[in-house]
Amino acid sequence: MAVVTQIEIENLKCGGCEKSILNGLAKLEGVSDVRVDHAHHLVEYTGLATLRTMVVEKLRAMGYPEKGTISGIQAGLANAKSYVSCAIGSVS
Repeated sequence: MAVVTQIEIENLKCGGCEKSILNGLAKLEGVSDVRVDHAHHLVEYTGLATLRTMVVEKLRAMGYPEKGTISGIQAGLANAKSYVSCAIGSVS
């Protein structure tokens, strides 16, 4: 049964970030109705509860890790990835 899931993320900066997240998660089978809440740094989607790990991994790969899951150099690298994702989202 599909459920609505929210994930608090890091590095969300602008509409370019949002567009990259929407495009990236749209490619995941079983994930639908993706929404991004800038004010609360949340990504919300509808899908099976078992898809959460896959969604979190996709977000991390794009530079938007789940809040509090990485630190140090990994956090710096994720932030750099998010700038690239943001730029791609801004021009596409």
